[in-house]
Amino acid sequence: MKIAFCCTNTKAEPWLEGLRAHLPGHDIWEWQPAQPSQPIALADHAVVWAPPQAFIDEQTQLQNLFNIGAGVDALLQLQLPSTLRIVRLNDAGMAQQMAEYVCHAVIRYFRALDGYEADTQDMRWSFRKPAIRSDFSVGILGAGILGTRVAQALRYFEFPVQVWSRSPKHMEGVQSFTGAQQLPAFLKSTRVLVNLLPLTVETENILNRHHLEQLLPGAYLINVARGRHLVDQDLIDLLDNGHMAGATLDVFRTEPLPPSHAFWQHPQITVTPHTSARTLRDESIAQITGKIKALERGEEIWGRVDLVRGY
Repeated sequence: MKIAFCCTNTKAEPWLEGLRAHLPGHDIWEWQPAQPSQPIALADHAVVWAPPQAFIDEQTQLQNLFNIGAGVDALLQLQLPSTLRIVRLNDAGMAQQMAEYVCHAVIRYFRALDGYEADTQDMRWSFRKPAIRSDFSVGILGAGILGTRVAQALRYFEFPVQVWSRSPKHMEGVQSFTGAQQLPAFLKSTRVLVNLLPLTVETENILNRHHLEQLLPGAYLINVARGRHLVDQDLIDLLDNGHMAGATLDVFRTEPLPPSHAFWQHPQITVTPHTSARTLRDESIAQITGKIKALERGEEIWGRVDLVRGY
């Protein structure tokens, strides 16, 4: 079995060592653009993150692309052969990280910790009236592996939690909304909106003025999915007119976020550098190699991406 590693902005050697340790006897290498005088090595499978189109065009014998992140939108922008299958990670440690991040952001807003931090910097001893937890509904856009784990974590802190997704979900203590017809009811009953949707043609720009205006007054946004879900200026306008109270943003249309972007200086926006859920190398290697072994045994594997749905 031949396996190519092609991951943009990723140090290859630790990944290659891990892959080779789990798959002894397999030919595993880091892809480099072919030189005119060199023969092209063709792989059966590839471990990838944001590979260039040149890689896809060259590797004509590929059967599967194993993506080292949860989101596959970068791959879907490429021209892919119809026979090529994309396989995404199912969790690999990301769900726990995402639950930690979202719970931190929700609780920081709920307990007014931003305000207390500002006061302590001015050496001011202050008091804020506690928020009522039963009025603090958290709505999660997207109820896949990550969304489900986040909902469960928030329920531990006894927040009212609801989810919106393409298909009905059944989670204890969590209200489920489904499809375009139920999106308005979901938004109108949400105080804190958490975006965990995959990026598709249907979901791009879903965090726009029309939808964000339907949130409860004083709403808060947490975007940990993709920057292209959010219409940046619409959020700024709603913060400035008082309809929304703030936002925690971990993903952006351009990354790194340009120094001139208004998000950096806006007093009601917290920016983090796409760190809500990092790829954990050892867990990812174990999962990917386990799936390759399963394919060699002729078994079905979990995580194949539906190219029509986009996830």
